[in-house]
Amino acid sequence: MSGETENPLGPPPWLNAPPVGVSPYEDTHDLRVGPDLHHSLLGLLPFIGLWRGRGQGGFPAEEDYNFAQEVRISHDGRDFLRFESRSWLLDDESQPLGQALTESGFWRPVLVDGRPGDEMEATMIRPDGVAELYLGKAVSTRLEMGTDAVAYTPSGLHVTGGHRLFGVVEGALLYAHEISIDNSPLTPHMSARLIRIGG
Repeated sequence: MSGETENPLGPPPWLNAPPVGVSPYEDTHDLRVGPDLHHSLLGLLPFIGLWRGRGQGGFPAEEDYNFAQEVRISHDGRDFLRFESRSWLLDDESQPLGQALTESGFWRPVLVDGRPGDEMEATMIRPDGVAELYLGKAVSTRLEMGTDAVAYTPSGLHVTGGHRLFGVVEGALLYAHEISIDNSPLTPHMSARLIRIGG
């Protein structure tokens, strides 16, 4: 007798279904193409785009370091923004020295009676085992948020708090990011000035 039992419901409907094509839904960092921007995101519109530039990192590294970074902030027509960032270390001649921090996340405004205010929520995740939940406010071209909760894996960096400040100044995206580890106070972690290269 076989140890396998037959499924009394029969084979799943997707078992012999035709192949799936390319997703018909796209996201874009360029407001001139792709889906229409959701009305609730108008307060975050200045941040949408493809940005690239350089910055300086510090804590918890033993020494400060220079890096280059590319940030893509996009939407797909729904009521949230997608945040994608990758950075790489630079040597003294501004040449690539190795890959650095990568992050992914989502930003969304808080709706009150179906209308967006200036409050927003964000989730951010890193490959070194850290996930952060942020609460903040977006006013004009300034976005400030602090962690409401942080989780890390057993082998992850013991981040216990964070604060991020973004601003669009003279067409550039500037930010400062502070973190705390274990019981340390919030300490400067990364800051950069990024130029819009798309969107």
